[in-house]
Amino acid sequence: MIDLVTMHDKALSFGVELNDIQLMKLDQYAEMLVDWNTRINLTSITDSEGIMIRHFEDSLAMLRYIYIPQGAKMIDVGSGAGFPGLVLKIARPDLQITLLDSLNKRISFLEAVAEKIELPVEALHLRAEDGGKMKIYRERFDFACARAVSDLRELVEYCLPFVKVGGKFISLKGPSVIDELNAARPGIGQLGGKVNCISSYSISDGSGR
Repeated sequence: MIDLVTMHDKALSFGVELNDIQLMKLDQYAEMLVDWNTRINLTSITDSEGIMIRHFEDSLAMLRYIYIPQGAKMIDVGSGAGFPGLVLKIARPDLQITLLDSLNKRISFLEAVAEKIELPVEALHLRAEDGGKMKIYRERFDFACARAVSDLRELVEYCLPFVKVGGKFISLKGPSVIDELNAARPGIGQLGGKVNCISSYSISDGSGR
């Protein structure tokens, strides 16, 4: 489905070294994504190059800019078809990944992929605003992340409650994030957070992030 050599090189451009087993897992993931997408709406991107760049590379790019210690606990809020959480688990098997989504059909897909390619992850069928209030999940994670979910002002309310004191929320956004960030600052402060850094970069199709 995907060109494994090209995928290796795209990951390496962001400092991520993928071995043959990890590349094969990404290939199986891509095949299942296209197959399941004929039955449930997971993504509008189904060509091999688009999956490699706009799903896999885009998910892995964050590893260049954020130091994530071995064995860290991370929750991917609004995981959808598994980006970035499932891709990060393939690249970093040491991470303890929880995938959260409000649509049960997506959770079924994530569980099917995880079983097929032998990835131990936790997949939760929950709304983020509900999960963040539950004692078992509130302030339990070293990292929360979200990609292509909603406006940053809403995202901080969804994601920061999952993060333990000293942890981080990583928001993967397009290039026009400053206005969103300014609008979100009051909520960030109210929830006990602060802006740590903003990293600007491009993926290989030229798209800014």
